[in-house]
Amino acid sequence: MTPQPSLGLRARLLSAFALLCVVTAAAVAGGIYVQARSAILQRTQDAAVKATTSRLQALYPLRSATPGPEELGGIAAAAADQGMLAVAVYRGTHSPFPPGPPPPPRREGPGLNTAVLNLEVIPEQLRRVVAGGDTAWQRVVWQDTPFLLIGMPLLITERGRTTRMSGIEVYVARNLLPEQQSIDELATRAWLIGGAALAFAVILASLAARGVLRPVRELGRAARLLGEGELRARVAVRGSDELAEVARTFNDTAAELERHVRQLREMEAEARRFVADVSHELRTPLAALTAVADVLDEEAARLPEPAGRAARLVSQETLNLTVLVNDLIEISRFDSGVAALALNEVDVAELVRATLRVRGWSQQVSADLPAAVTARLDPRRVDVVLANLVGNALRHGEPPVSIRLRADPHRISLEVRDHGPGLDEAVLPHVFDRFYKASAARARSEGSGLGLAIARENARLHRGDLTVANAPDGGAVFTLYLPRRAHEPDGGSE
Repeated sequence: MTPQPSLGLRARLLSAFALLCVVTAAAVAGGIYVQARSAILQRTQDAAVKATTSRLQALYPLRSATPGPEELGGIAAAAADQGMLAVAVYRGTHSPFPPGPPPPPRREGPGLNTAVLNLEVIPEQLRRVVAGGDTAWQRVVWQDTPFLLIGMPLLITERGRTTRMSGIEVYVARNLLPEQQSIDELATRAWLIGGAALAFAVILASLAARGVLRPVRELGRAARLLGEGELRARVAVRGSDELAEVARTFNDTAAELERHVRQLREMEAEARRFVADVSHELRTPLAALTAVADVLDEEAARLPEPAGRAARLVSQETLNLTVLVNDLIEISRFDSGVAALALNEVDVAELVRATLRVRGWSQQVSADLPAAVTARLDPRRVDVVLANLVGNALRHGEPPVSIRLRADPHRISLEVRDHGPGLDEAVLPHVFDRFYKASAARARSEGSGLGLAIARENARLHRGDLTVANAPDGGAVFTLYLPRRAHEPDGGSE
């Protein structure tokens, strides 16, 4: 499954700051808006109820206990103040409406004072409350304009005391358009403040992200350089916060790692020099031992059996020791970087045939070698690789052993295969390790355990490679890949 791309640290910081700012601004502005709206409407409502009550109290004493339409019209006119509409109702009779539809509400002008309120606008629930003797109010929208409807019964007061209900109901409509505009303006300002807060939060988040991400980026760059082998990479320490502590810890770790790696490299160099020196020092006594071994080989047949067997054993072990010393010297050259190529334009098929012919393997190995395949290679090193691969196949595999050459415009491949049981899967990753032997039973065989390691080093010296796998139908398959035009690597000569 392809991993989903994630937001970077900068994007997450900006998003978090912006979200926090939006939520905070929305909560604060929303709370202020709700409180201000309630306060504005409550103040308007209380003032309208108080003013209407005061105007109606000035009507006493009433001229008639059973007012008609004209007197009801006077009561409605007295109740309607600037910016208000009113209607008075008494037992189904109401103050007269002007002919035609109700006039549109206006904020100012002489027509508004004389206009009356249409009873159809008054909710039935409000009328029931007022008919029961209580004052009530309700906000409604009439002709796309918000109004505050106030309904109150007209009570008869004698000697400063309310004696009974007159049966007259007065309804007043207060235009809330100015208050609505004030509330809308308040909401607009809240949105503007929220937008300004968001912009400020983004700027603040950018500055904070820059301050946080700069040391993080430097730390990442230094870690990348450290991973690439630049052990002197360090991070500049600024301040004394948590990021500075991380930077100091990284620098201390990098310094300690550099010290350990330097010690390991010195120890490795010492070990390589020791192996190279010992190998070179052994060459002279080995040359003498080889000469003695040759004499012993010639005399072994004429010696008594115990002595002859000992002579042959000394000769064989001397040969094995000579091979080991030569392999160690070769490995030390690779390790010290002084191994070099002696490049020549060669016919690859003829090179393979010569390798088999010199070692007497021509009859034991079947070869599939296309003609006219040339390459610029070091024939001695390629011969060493092929001899090792074919020799291993003959000694540890089962016949038939085959070698096949394939080429394209850029590289060649030489595949050496046997038809034995193949290699265990646990062995495959370690085949090219130094001194590694697949079977414990072969720990004292004639091989040094360095042959395949040297073979791969020779392949890589050509800028090629050597791989191993098991064939599907049995047997181990070693494949040598070499460029058609090898180049001399950097380094000294042998």
